Amino acid sequence: MWNHEHRTPRPSVPGGCRACWVVAVWLGVSGAVLGQPGPRPGGPPPPPPERVALTGGKIIPIVGVPIERGTVLIEHGRIVAVGAEVEIPYDARVFDLRGKVVLPGMINAHTWRGLDIPNEQRPVVPQLDAYDALDPSQLFFEDCLRLGHTVVHVIPANNTVIGGMGQVVRPIGLTVPEMTLDDGQFLKMSVTPRPGFDRMMQMALLRETFLELDDALAQLAERRYEEQLKEEEKEIEVGPAEARRRGLPLIRAEDLEDRYRNLVRLRGGRVRVDEQESATLLPPLGAFMYCGDAMDVAPAVEFARKHGFLERTVLVLGGETFKAIADVRNSGCDLVMPEELTYREVDPLTGHISETFVPRVFFDAGLKFALVPGQDDSFPERMLVYRAAQCVRHGIPRDVALRAITLHPAEVLGLGQRFGSIEPGKDAHLVVFSGDPLDFDSVVEQVFIQGIPAYDRAKDVRLQRLIAPRPATVEAPQTSAPTGPQTARTTRPVEETQPTPAPQEGSE
Repeated sequence: MWNHEHRTPRPSVPGGCRACWVVAVWLGVSGAVLGQPGPRPGGPPPPPPERVALTGGKIIPIVGVPIERGTVLIEHGRIVAVGAEVEIPYDARVFDLRGKVVLPGMINAHTWRGLDIPNEQRPVVPQLDAYDALDPSQLFFEDCLRLGHTVVHVIPANNTVIGGMGQVVRPIGLTVPEMTLDDGQFLKMSVTPRPGFDRMMQMALLRETFLELDDALAQLAERRYEEQLKEEEKEIEVGPAEARRRGLPLIRAEDLEDRYRNLVRLRGGRVRVDEQESATLLPPLGAFMYCGDAMDVAPAVEFARKHGFLERTVLVLGGETFKAIADVRNSGCDLVMPEELTYREVDPLTGHISETFVPRVFFDAGLKFALVPGQDDSFPERMLVYRAAQCVRHGIPRDVALRAITLHPAEVLGLGQRFGSIEPGKDAHLVVFSGDPLDFDSVVEQVFIQGIPAYDRAKDVRLQRLIAPRPATVEAPQTSAPTGPQTARTTRPVEETQPTPAPQEGSE
């Protein structure tokens, strides 16, 4: 999974959307002709087009009221103007979207898709990074474009204790550097037992990991003090505790082993030895903590608070966790909803089945949350707009439901200033629908990522093949009576049938 060979450029492109990405590559190539650099394998992403204007469509900006016939003006990948009366520069590339609806690009805040496996077999691997296992050629990213998911947070799955770092990417690009929107800011953790563990084992291993970290840092501080004395050709004259205290400010970021670096970042980037802290050595990290059951919420919150990263923690909730709504609310953490939004429970005495729509409980408690798509590609739950429509059906206001798939997940990832709404200054991630986004009959027609026309349904070869009318079939004529009960009826396509030759004159 964590093969560094994945950092090498990949020559392949998602097949069905090859035409879509070709559009983006064409822009880069045309830019090179005009003196701008094109896409470079392994390097930064190609520059977006200079000016793009989307005109005539209904704009749902998420912040503010919808604009019935508005214009979104984009310059160098960022939105510079939104409104009903926007002056369009003469050199802008204009897209006429009359009759369409424009929504901000939707954000998948939590998925392991894009990696080759969900989790490593080892339970504690904080040094791992999803960057090293991302595969740009996976069909998952192609589907993201079709569904209008323009930002994807790829992070190890829930079957772990400490699972590694996530990565925020866009679903276009030939290499991981081209796809990357932001370096990972979260470490995956779980307080819910992984298979083969019970809760005692799970929590014991979490505590043991941080005790090992404390012991390693104490030894490092002592060793750094001894190294300084050796350089000064002096003998050590103090005990171990005093040596650790004097060695603490001597620790440098490069002294930390890989397996401890992300744990130190989780604690705020400072080294802690004997209740004393160093200066900040590394940028701090947050945690995506999985709580599968209601009884997992309190231990997760307590553990994060004890180790100083509660304010940077996102709770990834299971279906039953609505029962711990008080603990969730008191934690102040950002929330990611479960993939299964409806929790079903059977009364052991009466056999009565009760259902609870989980997001409604959190909405009634006044909490914000991010919706995530289901993992099964066979069901509509994989579409974020369908998730939002489910919320509306259960009484959650439409604007709240739309925020739960756009702006709220952006804020959960700490990227609310860049994504999630249509406002000047934000990255131009826009999705063009054929109608109301929450109407099941509406489809994604176009997707713009940082101003680049990244997807066009009319040019989606794989989709067009899938929905094209299939040739009608007719029964093949039987030349003889069936020989037994197992004789199968055969069919053949119409175009394969040979026309009967017309009788010629003189023939019998």
